[in-house]
Amino acid sequence: MSRILITGAAGMVGRRLVSLLAQGGHDVLVTDIAKPSDLPDGIRFLPMDVTGADPAHILPGECPDAVIHLASVLEPKNRELAYKVDVTGTRNVLSACLTAKVKRLVVTSSGAAYGYHADNAAWLRESDPVRGNPEFPYSDHKRQVEMLLAAARRETPHLEQVVLRVCTVLGAGVENQITSLFRRPRLIALNGSASPFVFIWTEDLARILERAATDGPPGTFNVAGDGALSMADLADILGKPLIRLPAWLVKTALAVAKPLGLSRFGPEQVRFLQYRPVLDNQALKTRFGYTPALSSAEVFELWRKEAGL
Repeated sequence: MSRILITGAAGMVGRRLVSLLAQGGHDVLVTDIAKPSDLPDGIRFLPMDVTGADPAHILPGECPDAVIHLASVLEPKNRELAYKVDVTGTRNVLSACLTAKVKRLVVTSSGAAYGYHADNAAWLRESDPVRGNPEFPYSDHKRQVEMLLAAARRETPHLEQVVLRVCTVLGAGVENQITSLFRRPRLIALNGSASPFVFIWTEDLARILERAATDGPPGTFNVAGDGALSMADLADILGKPLIRLPAWLVKTALAVAKPLGLSRFGPEQVRFLQYRPVLDNQALKTRFGYTPALSSAEVFELWRKEAGL
């Protein structure tokens, strides 16, 4: 049995992870801004804001064996707040782990940390450079988080780290900026770009996190189901038309629409579809020892049925 503290535990993956850890007999401490409504019996909750002094006050008193750091802002509307949660929050949790002599820190990074670049490898591996784009707050912040963690591995190697570069997470009830693309009456693709997506099932991610905090090996691992789906594949599955447009036209339209308040996205968003990072999961299956139960196609099909599309 391990004592495990979770930050950002009120999210969907966090709630499923808490249930798994509780079933495994671990001593679990749940933290977040607000208490989850469906905590299993016997699971303690403490309010914790990772952007301030809370981690430094709470972790040394609780002395967890492992910390699973899930707190993050996936769709930042306020870049300053997102930075405080993602970067400053990780710095605070990392510092508190060292003070509390935590044995292992598990951090959910993202495939977005690789960045959206024309020269990305077709299938990115953990040895490829992390080059999160400054124009994308989430991507840029995850890059900075990984720089913090890499420095800590050099300077304080006694704190084991498991860094999970997670792809798009899908499961029953998931709705976000990505899924909004799939709900549109027609899908848009850019000429010359397959815009492939890789997906991981929420249940698989929760199981991976459980292993990362307990008996899995330390290291950095891409987290994705097998295979990838292009925009053309997704359009076929959804039975929706696919419109292909030149990148320059979409950039021009967004450059006009955003200042007028007609779109929340600017021309920089074109790179999001042009150069999507596609994650190779061989290290997850071989070195980490976990094969996702569902492939990318199976995850998407599960979400599609649950979403009624």
